[in-house]
Amino acid sequence: MKRHLQTFFSAALLAFLLSTAGTGLALAAEMTVYKSASCGCCGNWVKHMRMHGHTVEVRNMDDLDQVKKMAGVPEGLQSCHTAVVEGYVVEGHVPAAEVAKLLRSRPKVRGLSVPGMPTGSPGMEGGAPERYDVLAFQPDGTASVFARY
Repeated sequence: MKRHLQTFFSAALLAFLLSTAGTGLALAAEMTVYKSASCGCCGNWVKHMRMHGHTVEVRNMDDLDQVKKMAGVPEGLQSCHTAVVEGYVVEGHVPAAEVAKLLRSRPKVRGLSVPGMPTGSPGMEGGAPERYDVLAFQPDGTASVFARY
């Protein structure tokens, strides 16, 4: 029976790995999310990240300005929550696919941001989706388009 279970789980793992080959799926990462306790869309974004395999520690805070300042998020790129993952900052409603791309490619940036709270971004579902950019930003505040939605 034990041998049968090992064979089953080995086959299941191999099937999963083959089915995700080339999809850009990254290994799950541990992240800390700083958010307001009353922010529903932030909670929805946390669920989105967990659904994509990330381990998320949530720290509810009354004032996020200090967190954003210490994390080096430029004022014009801020949103409702700030996450830290493997040395990068993830600001706002960044899709899990872009976090995976960031962690795979390891660009020399401070982090990613989806400024504001665009409808249709992860955690902001409902209503007519808006077009938005995921921006990669540097410590000096310069930013470039990382992905378009």
